Amino acid sequence: MPLSRHRLAIAAAFATQGFVFIGLTTRLPEIKDRWDLSELGISGVLLAIVLLAGAGSVVAERLAARTASASVLRAGLVLVAVGAGLMLAAPVWAAYLAGVAVYGVGLGMVDATTNMQAVALELRYGRPILPSFHGAWTFGGLLGAALTLATADVDLAWTAGLAVLPLIVAGARFLPRDTEAATAVATGSTEIAVPWRPILMVGLGMVVFYMVDTAAQTWGAVYLDEVVDAPSRFVALATLPYLVASLAVRMAGDRVVLRYGAVPVLRVGAVVACAGLVVVTAAPTWGVAVLGFTLTGAGISVVAPLSFSAAARIAGGSVERVDAVIARFNQFNYVGGLLGAVLTGVVGKDELRYGFVVPMVLVLALLPLARWFGTGRPAAQTASPEVSAER
Repeated sequence: MPLSRHRLAIAAAFATQGFVFIGLTTRLPEIKDRWDLSELGISGVLLAIVLLAGAGSVVAERLAARTASASVLRAGLVLVAVGAGLMLAAPVWAAYLAGVAVYGVGLGMVDATTNMQAVALELRYGRPILPSFHGAWTFGGLLGAALTLATADVDLAWTAGLAVLPLIVAGARFLPRDTEAATAVATGSTEIAVPWRPILMVGLGMVVFYMVDTAAQTWGAVYLDEVVDAPSRFVALATLPYLVASLAVRMAGDRVVLRYGAVPVLRVGAVVACAGLVVVTAAPTWGVAVLGFTLTGAGISVVAPLSFSAAARIAGGSVERVDAVIARFNQFNYVGGLLGAVLTGVVGKDELRYGFVVPMVLVLALLPLARWFGTGRPAAQTASPEVSAER
């Protein structure tokens, strides 16, 4: 099968993950009201999702070493569908918590395996394509935010229909595993020794990204609703322009990074994101806050794809070695998620405006960390355009 078809399938998985995630986070004000949760209560739910997603990423690493990462991705998409459906349609608190648990594990499995698939395909292409995959995530998120805006007056339980999409995408033709590489793993001949120090430094950059990204996407709608008094129909606008700006930058990111290199792109983005968060924290009206979120999305958007590309490049070696690194590297996602979702809520429990000061300051850590991302292209793997043996 041509690589372009696998690229489309992987992009669909990224888009689905973004669609469901943003479809849930933009409904946090409704969920908060439905179960009478405080900011600390929401922080507790988000903490549970982050921890369970970390466990799901570990599960993906273990399973991908024994079976096809495409199969693990399919299983994760099914869990995401079941969990998201329960979170939105649960009639009782216990059912909602069950949905949180299932969704959290599925989220981690899909996060890890979509990036395994994307990195493996980037190695075959021999040029940067990760930004456009993360752009697909953003496109899906835009659809999720648009759906929230379009169904603002619909009962929360009926919005569980968004869970149908991951079930459909689970049947896509993802990237297959190379037969010889799979045999090497089975016989224990694949070397997994990895230079973890430079990967750790790149991982810190991804922590910063997810701290900012999760703070904006998780608390943005609540911020517009409670701090700057936006009309209830428009609270999803905290996320929608943020995603539009992210999508524009990510879709141009493949070419921009190829031309200028990762280091200057990251440093400029850090400054823009910091400026955006300054606007958010000082915003006198909800319109100004939306502008701040838009700038933040434009500045921070390419950090995650460049992090995964850099980690894979530093790891080197076989696809299986890279898979193991990507699954472990994905844990930085959840450290950032903890800082963005939980710390923002805790610091801003009395005044949410103060919660956004945390990512505003820490995003500047990307300025010194950027040098670890390097400027080299991913090395092309020797592989036929037609690959077989299901991954």
